[in-house]
Amino acid sequence: QVQLVESGGGLVQPGGSLRLSCTASGFTGTGYTFKDYAINWYRQAPGKERDLVAGNSREGITVYIDSVRGRFTLSRDNAQNTAYLQMSSLKPEDTALYYCNIRRDRNQFWGRGTQVTVST
Repeated sequence: QVQLVESGGGLVQPGGSLRLSCTASGFTGTGYTFKDYAINWYRQAPGKERDLVAGNSREGITVYIDSVRGRFTLSRDNAQNTAYLQMSSLKPEDTALYYCNIRRDRNQFWGRGTQVTVST
């Protein structure tokens, strides 16, 4: 099966930076590969809904929510089957479990998340 594994989360002080990674595997035999999927990063804080943070289509269009625009950057390396979320100028309100999601047509896959905690 296609699997996504996030990494790079951790504890960081306000104003710090982190780079999250999402590595995909299991495409062999599916007829598709990583480059065929759009990428989305979501986050969910305790007691809150899971919200889209950034998304990147196969056409190369990237969108961000207002609260992270200018601070977060989504990128992808199709040769490495990996997506990234570079986060800078982190704020306490960025604290959440961050999820990687890939989608192709009606098919989608989720990682289990990586925790980001921004605190002194």
